[in-house]
Amino acid sequence: MNFNITVLPGDGIGPEIIEQAIKVIKAIGENFNHEFKLSYGMVGATAIDKCGNPYPEETHQLCLEADAILFGAIGDPKYDNNPKAKVRPEQGLLEMRKRLGLFANIRPLVCYPSLIEKSPLKKEIIEGVDFVCLRELTGGIYFGKPQGRSKDGKTAFDTCVYSVDEIIRIMKLGFEMAGKRKKKLTLVDKANVLESSRLWREVAQEMSKDYPDIQLEHMFVDNAAMQIIQWPKQFDVMVTENMFGDILSDESSVISGSLGILPSASVGDQHSLFEPIHGSYPQAAGKNIANPVATILSAALMLEYALSLNTEAALINEAVENSIKEGVVSEELSGDGKSFGTKEIGSWITNYIKKH
Repeated sequence: MNFNITVLPGDGIGPEIIEQAIKVIKAIGENFNHEFKLSYGMVGATAIDKCGNPYPEETHQLCLEADAILFGAIGDPKYDNNPKAKVRPEQGLLEMRKRLGLFANIRPLVCYPSLIEKSPLKKEIIEGVDFVCLRELTGGIYFGKPQGRSKDGKTAFDTCVYSVDEIIRIMKLGFEMAGKRKKKLTLVDKANVLESSRLWREVAQEMSKDYPDIQLEHMFVDNAAMQIIQWPKQFDVMVTENMFGDILSDESSVISGSLGILPSASVGDQHSLFEPIHGSYPQAAGKNIANPVATILSAALMLEYALSLNTEAALINEAVENSIKEGVVSEELSGDGKSFGTKEIGSWITNYIKKH
């Protein structure tokens, strides 16, 4: 089969971790007789430096034409450390999500048995943890209007806005996802304070009538932040609005022991983008020390969710799990043992796929 993949390496370590994921994809193509046509585009600080726009129109067109998008990382200290910068790399990511209609961010969290000791939480708390954080991406306080400052600059304001239609589309995805898992859906909100959260609850409760086999529960965001640490095994699918999801999905990622092994997907009705959850890690750029596993697993998610290549995705997951078991890991996971570089990890996983 033939597929068009748009590749956006981005900033910092993005290009080198994307390179390893591409090696893996090409190996899958050889094994299963698929052809992946790769088109490369600019995004983030790299794009600002070259054309002044963090999400150029040329890149947008490549994304529109793709069967799926594989994305590396975004961000650069020269913009992070300049509060007066009028154009920022992250604006490109927000614009890309909005223009492509990527309304849902999917972050699966699974604790690998061989990495349990790397987690900051006790083994008995995290053993067997397997849940998905489903975050709304294109609404809420990040996009709400009005937004700005008073004339004297001493007062700032942001607005959280959600419509019924925005809530319905992500709740539908959440109910359907829970139906394929353990049939439990947790809606995280702040309905005791926020009117927007009360609308989320109203919509979710009405929709639950169409999903009688799914257990719907509600949890305030502050309680959810504690429960994720105290009893993460209780969760199956967690769905929440944009800002709460941004925070809780990052908190959840710590359970695994490393940001470097967790993938994510941002999906819409017509387009989908796959990326590691970590940032651009500019301090490591070009040093061959970044962990490429999250990006490789994001490629596996891409094969599964966007291209319906489930067997191929499963082989990548198997290869990654075996690489971790064999100790082929980056420095942050090796402890006092031997660590492997970005390219070496990518090559090990690629060779495993070629042999199987």
